[in-house]
Amino acid sequence: MNYTRLGSSDLVVSEIAFGGMSLEKETATQLLQQAFDKGITFFDTADIYNKGENERMMGEALRSHRKDIVLATKVGNQERADGKGWDWNPTKAYILESVEKSLTRLQTDYIDLYQLHGGTIEDPIDETIEAFELLKDQGKIRAYGISSIRPNVINEYVKRSNIASVMMQYSLLDRRPEENVLDLLAEHNISVLARGSVAKGLLAGKTPEPYLNYNESEVQQAAEAIKALSSAERNEAATAIRYALFPRAVAAAVVGIRTLKQLEDALKAGEATLSPEEFSELGNVLSAANYKEHRIN
Repeated sequence: MNYTRLGSSDLVVSEIAFGGMSLEKETATQLLQQAFDKGITFFDTADIYNKGENERMMGEALRSHRKDIVLATKVGNQERADGKGWDWNPTKAYILESVEKSLTRLQTDYIDLYQLHGGTIEDPIDETIEAFELLKDQGKIRAYGISSIRPNVINEYVKRSNIASVMMQYSLLDRRPEENVLDLLAEHNISVLARGSVAKGLLAGKTPEPYLNYNESEVQQAAEAIKALSSAERNEAATAIRYALFPRAVAAAVVGIRTLKQLEDALKAGEATLSPEEFSELGNVLSAANYKEHRIN
């Protein structure tokens, strides 16, 4: 496993991050502890996942390793009073209220990386930043970032904040960040956390189906290209994850792990490499799409 510094923060993270969105109560503790034992030190969740239960499971399972891990969670989606859905709330008051609940569920007195779970250009961005900066000053968080695929939102945080990271979807089937976002973040020493690197399993053996702007045939082409470069040592999932890790802006791949097989695939990716020639070969299989909305003006 390789480890790298997250942006300009003092956080050092494993390049494979355990994505905790789909944790299940019966297997969570075993998977989380096995991941730590095998070298994964970066664990990501959110207050919205299973209405806070995933934070509770992660906090309990990793409590004894707290000083040896980087714990990340997210904020911004407020559950409605009737429990039927969520509303977007990036206000300072809500962030300061929510962090206390996440700290309790995670059984810790600080969060290593606190992330805004979305964002729009209409948000009170300066107020949101003020909340994160206050929490950092108070020692309740060590660094903060955003989770967003919107270039215009990302650009505002680059200009106006001290974010350490941006989590975004990036894979061979979603190369939109390559147009300008990856270079922008690398230039400002802000790390990318790549999610969706296996494209819902479509790059790791799942039956082809349309994905974003690609039709079924194009998805199959990408999957076959991944398969052609894979082996027992670097299986298809690992090859797809290594593709997402290749750009210099990317510090870690956040891999959704719900089963032992998914953990094994993530660990294979952590042990593998992808050459510049292989990265280029994969990139030539399909034309990269660009963002149609939320563009940087």
